[in-house]
Amino acid sequence: MSFLSFLLGNKKSSASVAKERLQLILINERGAGTAPDYLPALQKELVEVISKYVKIDPNDIQVNLDRQNSLEVLEVKIEMPQAQAKAG
Repeated sequence: MSFLSFLLGNKKSSASVAKERLQLILINERGAGTAPDYLPALQKELVEVISKYVKIDPNDIQVNLDRQNSLEVLEVKIEMPQAQAKAG
């Protein structure tokens, strides 16, 4: 690549630009229907860590991955036990 082409930029053909965009769309769509492998392990580790401090049922933790446009949102729902009032 010459210095002049670096400054002026290389113009890509519309076919190559369209091909690159299509490849990106296909990559995103192929991964959209599958959940990552780490979610069950993440949920197990969360149960272990939280159980050190609070007695909880492992079923009270839910981990979900949601895709919204180009964003991935990791949602963790933890149902905590209610604090018991101390008799005074």
